[in-house]
Amino acid sequence: MWQRIAAMARKEFRQLFSDAAILFILLWGFTGAIFIAGRAVSMDLNNYPVAVLDLSRSDESRELIHRLRPPYFRVVGHVDSDPALVAALDGGRASLAVVIPPDFGRLVREGQGRFQVIQDGTQSQMATLAGGHIARLAGEYAIELLERRAGPAERALARLPQVDARVRVAYNPNITSAWFSSLLEMLNMITMLSMLLTAAAMVREKEQGTLEQLLVSPLRPAELFLAKILPTLVMVLGLSLLALVGIVQGVFHTPLRGSLLLFYGVSVLYTFSVASLGLAVAVFARSLAQAAMMLFLILFPMLFLSGATTPPESMAPWMRYATLISPMRYYIDFGYQVLFKGNGLAYVWHDILGIVVLGSLMFGFAAWRFRRLL
Repeated sequence: MWQRIAAMARKEFRQLFSDAAILFILLWGFTGAIFIAGRAVSMDLNNYPVAVLDLSRSDESRELIHRLRPPYFRVVGHVDSDPALVAALDGGRASLAVVIPPDFGRLVREGQGRFQVIQDGTQSQMATLAGGHIARLAGEYAIELLERRAGPAERALARLPQVDARVRVAYNPNITSAWFSSLLEMLNMITMLSMLLTAAAMVREKEQGTLEQLLVSPLRPAELFLAKILPTLVMVLGLSLLALVGIVQGVFHTPLRGSLLLFYGVSVLYTFSVASLGLAVAVFARSLAQAAMMLFLILFPMLFLSGATTPPESMAPWMRYATLISPMRYYIDFGYQVLFKGNGLAYVWHDILGIVVLGSLMFGFAAWRFRRLL
């Protein structure tokens, strides 16, 4: 059996290395795509454009505006009317507008200063972050004003009840989004390219008319599928190791705290699982273009249900149950647990179990459907 699988695998490797387009996709996916994801995709608030309508023009308003400075905010313009402010938001020149009323200085001196913030909600995540930073800046400004005016009552002020929240971020102290983005993109590439390579290898047999020759060979369906998956395992996991060490850790300095042996041992199981899904798609597809369309229809729901951007706990109850059928949910959780946190089998065994169960079901379904077509 193993001699038949080895002979078929050698044939698959020759076809793979002769396909320049597939090789380019592999190289780009594990180099350029991961680098761009780490550099271009940012979850941080950085130089958020702000337009200011200062109707007060007082010392207090100028001090407030001075606080809207980099790295979080960048004042892109001062306007003198409401229509100009609306035009700045509508035209996209500013994503946040600050309106300071005419009596702001007097109200601040009386202890009741207020100003208005108008946000562009089309980018909801950045708008939420910007709103939080604005509220923090306003709170700090109010505390400084209170301390300046304490005077003789400073001792009494020190005895006022206070709550001091001292936040410590574990595993990513500086909240560097490149660590998250680059590793997530690498896990996405392992998923997408594993499915694509195996589906392309099977569909190519259909398009070239060589599938019938394989059917009359001594290879059984399960042996044929294993031979199709082996080159995917070698290429995807080999290139992902180079990307992990060379780009994720080398370029973005992401600390890898866990066991690479454990990570890649389970990655073999995961690659086998999603490659089996690619084979199942190839059994139904009649051309490579049709297979690619079907893979994208499957890949995007898998990504949305993976919990990569939204934790399953924040989803609707029925959708939390739907995440259980997404192999990416288990793999992404496993990858972050092992590589970021340094956790071992005691913490990730349930993710490994989910990958094994789903992989077995998908491989069994692909082999069963292939035998039915025969």
